[in-house]
Amino acid sequence: MASSDVNKGRRRFLVGATSVVGGLGAAAIATPFILSLTPSARALAAGAPVEVNVSKVEEGQLLRVIWRGKPVWIVHRSQEMIDMLPSNDAKLKDPDSEVVSQQPDYAQNIQRSIKPEYLVLVGICTHLGCSPTFRPELAPADLGADWKGGWYCPCHGSRFDLAGRVIKGSPAGTNLVVPPYYYKSDSTILVGESKGVA
Repeated sequence: MASSDVNKGRRRFLVGATSVVGGLGAAAIATPFILSLTPSARALAAGAPVEVNVSKVEEGQLLRVIWRGKPVWIVHRSQEMIDMLPSNDAKLKDPDSEVVSQQPDYAQNIQRSIKPEYLVLVGICTHLGCSPTFRPELAPADLGADWKGGWYCPCHGSRFDLAGRVIKGSPAGTNLVVPPYYYKSDSTILVGESKGVA
């Protein structure tokens, strides 16, 4: 009788010990898998707003940054570039930026910007996602005598003016996207937030 009591006790001990070791093993195997499902620090940083100092960007120059894995362009437009924008209106699909999803409210103006001299755009064509080429020169031979500067998409020929507005006859249906942004100071732009609202 005593030996059967010992065997039952030993059996309970072994079953309990095996269960604990098996549970720890399952947790050890599951932990890396579960942790792999959480976003990495790099992924979290990729979606974070990007602070850009524009004080050294010269007139006519384009600065490229990355926000959420997308190219963002910041162009310092000269007064001449700004003054030419209304002359493009008759050639544009959406001169008044009426497709509200293409820009925040504060950029729904002829310059499509907070400050006329600085334009901020997502550098992806709204046709099929290529990255257009910045062509600020006037009347180049390959773009025609009426070209007043802007972007040309080499993939399918879409054209955009110096406010990122799409020119009629282009495959792209909408203007280039203006991301949310605001000025932290006179020379610092925070791309990815509108006045502190993500």
